[in-house]
Amino acid sequence: MNNLIFLILCIFLYGGIQAKPDEIPGRTALDNFPLIDGHNDLPLNLLKLYHNKLEKYNFHEDWKSNPLAANCGHCHTDFPKLKQGKLGAQFWSAYINCQHSKNQVAETIDQIDVIKRLVHKYRDDLHFSTRSDDILTAFQQKKIASFIGVEGGNSIDNRLSVLRAYYDLGVRYLTLTHSCNLDWADSSIIDNDAYSPKKNLTDFGKAVVLEMNRLGMLVDLSHVSKNVMIEAIGVSRAPIIFSHSSSRFVYNHTRNVDDDVLKLLKENGGIIMVNFFPSFVGDNGSISDVADHINHIVDVTGADHIGIGADFDGIPTTPTGLKDVSEYPNLFDLLRKQNPERWTIENLEKLAGRNFVKVFKKVEDVKLELINESPREDVINN
Repeated sequence: MNNLIFLILCIFLYGGIQAKPDEIPGRTALDNFPLIDGHNDLPLNLLKLYHNKLEKYNFHEDWKSNPLAANCGHCHTDFPKLKQGKLGAQFWSAYINCQHSKNQVAETIDQIDVIKRLVHKYRDDLHFSTRSDDILTAFQQKKIASFIGVEGGNSIDNRLSVLRAYYDLGVRYLTLTHSCNLDWADSSIIDNDAYSPKKNLTDFGKAVVLEMNRLGMLVDLSHVSKNVMIEAIGVSRAPIIFSHSSSRFVYNHTRNVDDDVLKLLKENGGIIMVNFFPSFVGDNGSISDVADHINHIVDVTGADHIGIGADFDGIPTTPTGLKDVSEYPNLFDLLRKQNPERWTIENLEKLAGRNFVKVFKKVEDVKLELINESPREDVINN
């Protein structure tokens, strides 16, 4: 009887008897709090493989079962795998090619539209989301919160009116550049060319960042040059994000983020969501490479500024141990196994999504602080 009373007290006071660290797999954190991924290019594959015709696509089936995708080397996402991977929230990327697009705004709207149609068609499993609170709402309903991010400032066509229209359509982040230098911001490609004249972030570019702050739209610095990273962090009145980037100290690639920028990110209160692409994370192309990036970033910033932005469906190869969206838990298990003192369940929950929710809520708070500001009317000076 005394043992029974002790057990009841433990459950009441501690939520159950706590297992020893080596008895709790890292994926326990994913049962406690929704895993949030900052970037997935499934909508690009919907365009390439199915021409955005959803009647040809079944989200509930293994993607390999569709003859149109059977040989797809950059397909990693379907609903059964997402459930196996314990994903709780996803930013779906509305991306169009900055070099070959004929009508960038119209084609971006097509991609926004296909995301919204996908979420509506599979609304029993996906929850169209525009607010930070939607993440936990969807998690409680056992659905995947589904957000839209526009990947590339080329998609606004140098118009703040288009930026505002995207926000009204549900877009909640804009990646300032993709692989093209813009009239108002440089891409990371410029850091490979010492002789190229750099615009950095122009006055109009700063206006884009400030207007995003006013709207409550997350400013995403993946793909931008180092100088744009520094200048955007300096001008932003809200925390910024890197939706799918890694550490340049661990692997020297211009798509990654230097330690001095990571320190600025910490001061800004933002988050870097680590990319899985082997070309960005390491020559070995393994899950351990990804863990190395995460651990180094935590060495620099602490555990409050790190997240996951795998870039599935947008990358031609994936790390061993992280072959598709079903294998996120492997990473959490590995981190826990490597260093249970660092990777407590609390810190794994931060990595999974608590950090991102905190950043998103702060961005929403800044929007409320700026509610009396008028929309910006800046125009670009060519």
